[in-house]
Amino acid sequence: MDRVLLTAKGAERLQAELKNLKSVERPKIIEAIAEARAHGDLSENAEYHAAREQQSFIEGRIKELEGSLGVAEVIDPAKLNISGKVVFGTLVKLYDVDTDKEVSYQVVGDLEADIDQGKISISSPIGKALIGKLEGDEFTFQAPAGEKTYEVVSVNYDA
Repeated sequence: MDRVLLTAKGAERLQAELKNLKSVERPKIIEAIAEARAHGDLSENAEYHAAREQQSFIEGRIKELEGSLGVAEVIDPAKLNISGKVVFGTLVKLYDVDTDKEVSYQVVGDLEADIDQGKISISSPIGKALIGKLEGDEFTFQAPAGEKTYEVVSVNYDA
């Protein structure tokens, strides 16, 4: 497995999710399976089949998180010797030239990306275009909806 880039907050969030899955969700689903088994015939027991499906999902997610966290590289941009450049983990404020609006994004790893929370993946088109840019730089990239142009308004390393 390739290395997984994470911010410190992202690593903490994934470790908390893993702990919850192991200590809360896994025991709950084991109990639900035992209860469903007690109802008798398993071939026609919808509760049992649903619980087994949920168990499979939980075990898969645990395996995925353990694998990712095992090869994770936590990067703190505040500790890097950079001056004004957009790097992994930075919070950037951008001016959208096309819509005349400002937007803010944090450049994060694939596991942390969540556009609704303003977290964009470093491997996304905009994430790739942002890396190495400085405050005041204007850049254009190919978005799924077409070409977009932004100007970097500010770069913050304490995201």
